[in-house]
This record gives sequence, structure tokens and C-alpha cells, in this order.
Amino acid sequence: MAEKTEYNIDFPSETIQEGKVQILVPNLKAYGVTPSNYAPSKAPVFYNPVMEFNRDLSVLAFQTYQHLVDHEINICEPLTSQGIRGIRYAAEIDKVSNILLGDISTKACQLAQHNIELNHLENKITLKHSDANHTLCNNASPKKRFDIIDIDPFGTPVPYIDSALRALKNKGLIATTATDLAPLCGVHAKACLRKYGGKPLRTEYCHEIAIRLLCGHIATMAAKQDIGIQILFSHSTDHYIRAYTQISYGAKKADDNLKSMGYIMHCFNCMHRETIQQPFSCPTCQECGTKMDYTGPLWTGPITDTKFVEQIIAQNQKTTFKHHTKITKLLSLINAETTMPPTYYVIDKLSRKLNLPAPANQTFIEALKKSGYQATPTHFNPRGIKTNTPAMVMHQILRELTTTTQPSDLDNKFKQ
Repeated sequence: MAEKTEYNIDFPSETIQEGKVQILVPNLKAYGVTPSNYAPSKAPVFYNPVMEFNRDLSVLAFQTYQHLVDHEINICEPLTSQGIRGIRYAAEIDKVSNILLGDISTKACQLAQHNIELNHLENKITLKHSDANHTLCNNASPKKRFDIIDIDPFGTPVPYIDSALRALKNKGLIATTATDLAPLCGVHAKACLRKYGGKPLRTEYCHEIAIRLLCGHIATMAAKQDIGIQILFSHSTDHYIRAYTQISYGAKKADDNLKSMGYIMHCFNCMHRETIQQPFSCPTCQECGTKMDYTGPLWTGPITDTKFVEQIIAQNQKTTFKHHTKITKLLSLINAETTMPPTYYVIDKLSRKLNLPAPANQTFIEALKKSGYQATPTHFNPRGIKTNTPAMVMHQILRELTTTTQPSDLDNKFKQ
């Protein structure tokens, strides 16, 4: 039996268990920080335990994709850090032929190699000490391309998307995480326009706008290479957004995708919103006549595929992940909202706008449904509702609901 290589891990570390693997990671307590406020500059190798939930979902989504394509798959994670993602993929996903991991950091590569050997996965995982774009470009020729590429950086995935698309097989899957929510949610609008090519907007549904800006950027970059896309799954959780996008070669598919690029018009007076595809000069709101603001260009099409989510749900039922219950709740909410219109309303904001007491979510949802509209909770915000109800009709329903019923009785109004 070959001897294990000895690595000089010269910083405080500890071995943790996640999923089916053991991983040596920096000991965050030694750096005087908690996981929630951890900054990558505090330790020589990046590790964020909060992202275990993200990694669990990735395992489920990638296994679902493998079942969808029904053949052995190969995976690339060019920003691997200590290797926890790729190692979990190798150990927990069926029918993975090989995985390529890479990182530009020498210390990260040393730690990742140690972890590969710790889990006896040397025959399945290859590690490259290389810049992420260099790793991807070196595998862009047809016979070297990947079924799945996972781009999970600290910050924006934008610098790597073009290279990733070139290194992806036809019908391949690119998973992208973005943690730079301040630009995407409108706090730093110029940075968002510079990176994602679209104007953000500071609204109550800014996290959905963030996903649509990211997906719109992927669609635009793919179209330049005559590639079409389909968003199979996306979610907003904690401090990040994530999208799983399947690509398809073909100029016509790319042209069809551009029909899903457009703008969301928003009225800050009555909270009406609508999507349009063509250039415009800020029209007035059709509900109240106020001049509207906008966000975009961005992706206006579906940001989740119902069948894919249902298969992830079925896959999750077979697992014993630590976050199993949280994953079940998230997937259930996403599955219910997949066919709903873009954007969502936050009840508290709507109630404050009208100077009315805020009912419980389910109470207001039942009131909207009783009036003949569709309505469902959303995973984006615990007080959020997706609905096709016009804004001014929502105002009327909320007024009727809160003025004809005592606040203490609001939750019982529709239980009769």
C-alpha cells in the first residue's frame, strides 16, 4: 500500500465530518471569529461551515441531474479551497467518473490534497494548482469538457462564467453562487451594472431581482457562444443566491433565450410591477399614474423547473443530511411558486404603505384566493407572497380584511 504524503499544515486546524466525508479545515475559533462573520482574509485557507446547507443542496441537485442525463458524469470545481465540495461530490453522488479540482492558493492545494487522500479518493479526483480560468480554458476542447462545472467563489462568479461555458458539454450544467448581494440588491448599483450588465433596484423583492440579474448575465454570455440555457433550479438563502443552469448548443436556442431577457418596471407609489421586453422611456404606472422605475436587462423567464425540483425533493427523501428538514421546507416553498409570476410582495411593507395592521401570511393568501386570484408563500422572504393579484386590488382586499375584522381576529377570519 502506498504511503500517504505528509503535508505541512502550519496553521490551526481541525478535522470535521460533513456528509459522508472527513475534512481537515482551518479552526475558525483560533482566529477569533464566528462562522457568521468569517472573512477569508482571517485564515490562510477559506472555509465557511454555514455553506454546508448549500453543499447539501448541490449534492442533491447534481445527483438529480445525473439521473436526468442517465450516464456517468464528470465534474469540475476550479475554486476548491480545502476541497470539501468536490470531495463530497466524489463520495456521495452515484456514477461520477472523475472530478477535477483546482485552486490558485498553494496552501489550499496542500490542504485539499491531504483531504483527498484522507478520504481515499485519489483514483477519482485530480487536483490542479492553477487559476480558475486557466483550469477551465485548458479543458475547453470538445473531448475535455465537463458535464458539471461548479463556480462557488467568495463574491461574484462573473469572472469565470465565460470560461465555464466554453468548458461545458452540450446539455451540461453550470452551478453558480453569488455572495455579492449588495451590488445585486441595489446598494452599489454601478458595481452591478459593471459586473452583471443590468441595473438593480432596491425593492422588497431585490433577492429575486438578484437571481434574475445573474441568470440574465449567464444567458447573455451563453448567447455570444451560440448557446441556449434553461434555469433548472435557483434559490436565495442567507447571504447568497445560487442558480443551476443547463446549456444547449445552437444559435436558434440562444436567439429564443433572448426573448426571455427584459425589464421589470416598478411603481414605488402603489407597488405595481410588470415585465417588458423592449426598450422604454420609464412609462407611467397603469394602476396609479405615477412615473415608474425599472431594473434590467435581466432574465424574465422561469427561474426554476417544476419537474427538476420535484426530483430533488424525491432525492432528498433518501438522505439523512443534518439540514434535511430545512431543505424539505425550502424545496416545498420553491415547488409551490415555480409557476407564479415574477416578483413577490412583502405583507409588512404593503401594510405600512396603507397604514394598516399586517395580517398573517396565510390569512392574506386565503383572502386573495377567495377573490379569485392565485397566491402562495415564497422562499425569498418569510413574509412574502407571490400572486397575480393587481396591486390596487391587493390594496382593496387588505383594507377590507383589516377594517371589517378586529386585528386579533384576522387569523381566524378565513378558518370558518
